[in-house]
Amino acid sequence: QVQLVESGGGLVQAGGSLRLSCATSGRDLNRCAMAWFRQGPGKEREFVAAILLSDFWTNYADSVRGRFTISRDNTENTLNLQMNLLKPEDTAVYYCAASVPSDGSIYYTGPEQWPYWGQGTQVTVSS
Repeated sequence: QVQLVESGGGLVQAGGSLRLSCATSGRDLNRCAMAWFRQGPGKEREFVAAILLSDFWTNYADSVRGRFTISRDNTENTLNLQMNLLKPEDTAVYYCAASVPSDGSIYYTGPEQWPYWGQGTQVTVSS
C-alpha cells in the first residue's frame, strides 16, 4: 500500500511560482512511477507530469512543458512539482499519484491508470 500527502498549494499571481510536494510512504517506492494530475473547476482530471526512477525519465503535458519541473527525492521519499510562469488556467486541485511497483509508466496519462492518490492541494492563480 502506498500513502501520498500533498502540500504547498496556495494563491499566487500570474507569472509567479509555487512548489508542490508530495510525501510518500509504503513499500518499494523506488519502483513506482509517480505523477501529478490536476482538476480545474468543472473539468476532468488531467495529466500534468510523470517521473520514473530519476529526472532522466520524465514526461510532461504540452500545456506545462517548459514551465513545470517534476522531480523526486528517493532518499526523502518525496515527489515535487516546481511550477513557474503560472497562468490563471493553471488554477486547479493538484494531485500526486503513484503506480503499482514495477508496473507503471511515465506515458500513462489517464487517471484510471494510476491506483494510488493523495487528497489534493489547491492552487489558485489570479490574473
